[in-house]
Amino acid sequence: MARTAGRPLGMTYTALAATCWSLAGILQRQLHMSLATQVSGRAVFAVLAVLGFVAIAERGQVLRSFRAIGRPGLVIAVLIAIASVTFITALNDAPVADVVVVQALSPLVAALLGILGGERVRPRTWVAMAIAVAGFAVMAGSPGRPGLAGMSFSLISMVAFAATVVIARHNAHVSMAPATCLSQALVFVVFAPLAHPGEIRLGGLGYLMLLGAVQMGLGLFFFSLGARLISAAEVAIIAQLENVLGPLWVWLAGIEHPSRGTIAGGVIVIAAVAYQVTGSARPGRLAPRPDEVAVTARPGS
Repeated sequence: MARTAGRPLGMTYTALAATCWSLAGILQRQLHMSLATQVSGRAVFAVLAVLGFVAIAERGQVLRSFRAIGRPGLVIAVLIAIASVTFITALNDAPVADVVVVQALSPLVAALLGILGGERVRPRTWVAMAIAVAGFAVMAGSPGRPGLAGMSFSLISMVAFAATVVIARHNAHVSMAPATCLSQALVFVVFAPLAHPGEIRLGGLGYLMLLGAVQMGLGLFFFSLGARLISAAEVAIIAQLENVLGPLWVWLAGIEHPSRGTIAGGVIVIAAVAYQVTGSARPGRLAPRPDEVAVTARPGS
């Protein structure tokens, strides 16, 4: 009964997490600096925000939480770092709508990558993937079809995150928060020497802070609260709000106007993901397992 009563709250927290994640595009569009400065600046604030979250969640036992992730956690951290950098790179080279449509595919690709770990891919997933491919065909055939560079980085980001999901499923003991924090520390170490701090103005500093602390850190915090109160399938569906709101923000700001083909293809892709994840629902089960939670967490975006 208590869990049932907490369901509306869980849905609200998850929607807030998706809303935070959806801000990546509109915030990145306000940055006028080199890519290295963007990703290293975002990483600084992400590390601080996620580190604070870890300290609260682990009641001050920060070092213990980092030691507990082990080798799988290190692999996850590297994958999240790759996903994070290529995601921001894609936003520099492609419209927000095109990038988030690719990101929406991560649950489907994670299911397919699970074959490497001996998992069985359900017929429903194959059908969903076929529908998603049809959605991309619509996008590719439209007058405003995605550019090669932007789509390539989007695909790398999405596959890296999907691989993170597969590894997390087989290592349910690994906490995503310390791994995410470590990933951003890695991003900073790699890109800080290439950054140009002189490019950062006061406004740009504020947007970098919002990208790291709010878009990533606060999003992860809300997600951790919501995922405990509702089913994994519900989390996956509500998390798709990110892919709807992301292009909406830049459209409302008058920055980008997605083509009809992009909109139609995006709707088909999101519908395919919704079709796939709703098949994971099990009546009478509200709280997701840790491995299922990992499927829908988006720390790298």
